[in-house]
Amino acid sequence: MRCCPNSCPEPKLLKDGLPTLICSAVLCIILSLGLWPFHRAENDVTWLESRNGLRFGRHGSLISLTNFSVPTSPSQSSFAIEIWAQPKRVWDKGTLFAFTTQEDLFHLALYQDQTALELLTSRTERFHFDDFFPRKGPVFITITSSQQGTAVYANGRLVKTLPQLHLSPEALHGQLVVGDSPGQTDSWAGQMYALAFYRQELTSAQVQQNYTAWTHSGRPAVPIDDRALAVYLFNEYSGRVVHNLAPSGVDLEIPKTYRVVNQIFLEPVWSEFSMSRSYWSAVLKNVVGFIPFGFCFCSYLYTTLRVKRPRLTTVLLGTIVSLTIEVLQAYIPTRDSGTSDIFTNTFGTCIGAMSYDLAQPILVRLLPEPILALLYRQPQNSRAAQPRSF
Repeated sequence: MRCCPNSCPEPKLLKDGLPTLICSAVLCIILSLGLWPFHRAENDVTWLESRNGLRFGRHGSLISLTNFSVPTSPSQSSFAIEIWAQPKRVWDKGTLFAFTTQEDLFHLALYQDQTALELLTSRTERFHFDDFFPRKGPVFITITSSQQGTAVYANGRLVKTLPQLHLSPEALHGQLVVGDSPGQTDSWAGQMYALAFYRQELTSAQVQQNYTAWTHSGRPAVPIDDRALAVYLFNEYSGRVVHNLAPSGVDLEIPKTYRVVNQIFLEPVWSEFSMSRSYWSAVLKNVVGFIPFGFCFCSYLYTTLRVKRPRLTTVLLGTIVSLTIEVLQAYIPTRDSGTSDIFTNTFGTCIGAMSYDLAQPILVRLLPEPILALLYRQPQNSRAAQPRSF
């Protein structure tokens, strides 16, 4: 027996399920974007086949098996760093290496900022050197420091001196991370051919000699003795251990899965804040990304569930979802866990919820009555809905 179209009830899946499906889809998209790839990625570090060196991919790092401990004395106040590397792209950014401890996230770090090189002596103090990385080919970086200051060389040539910067060998203390940053992921992509740390200053002549020796024979010209803290030739060609030729004996490990040393859990807003373009770009994305959440859930709570304060409830739900994502991101090495996103996501949710008041009259005028009947729990001939309180 066929029923009259006017007397047949609307399918419950369409009447009740369509708004639910829309909100579920929006929530799933937000969770996917916030938690992808949902697992620990492979550590993207491989040996070069035709020469000494390692290739670093999108997410890869070396981690020292034990902490470096540098005995110091009043007469020992100098050290030197050598690193021979070729970025995958000169417009990339990433941390070449960093020393870290639980108490102090950054003792010393070297960072590629596109064609520029940055020396970080703490989380807030950094020194910038423009046009350091060539557009093609590797660069041999030497940094030597003493009581007279710090000098930076590229391919054996003096680039800049910093008389005001006096670095102690104590900076070479803690766990060494190569190809990535401690605290939060900041992987460097490219090829690395040599890395060395010395408990002595290198003169201009020694810098030139070492540059020539490294690039021709694959090892330094200065003796590898007690004055050498670490010398890595990257000549193993296989395995997961990079051996240290210096007497200190602190080897590096190539982890099977990618991980971040001393990963930060919910980094405070004041630590994350930066005036950089990338920071404000992330802020904008986080605000815009939660506007659909606020709009759809406010509509659902108002028209389907008939919640008394749909906008306030929506904002609270947005905060809860954002907090959940940030907590879970602390267990995903490729993501950053911070509190700034919670504030920006909540703000985006609030914009979305408020915009529902502006969009609702437009939707009522434009959408056909059958569609409105599916989205609103009200008779088809009622084309207006009274907004509820916040």
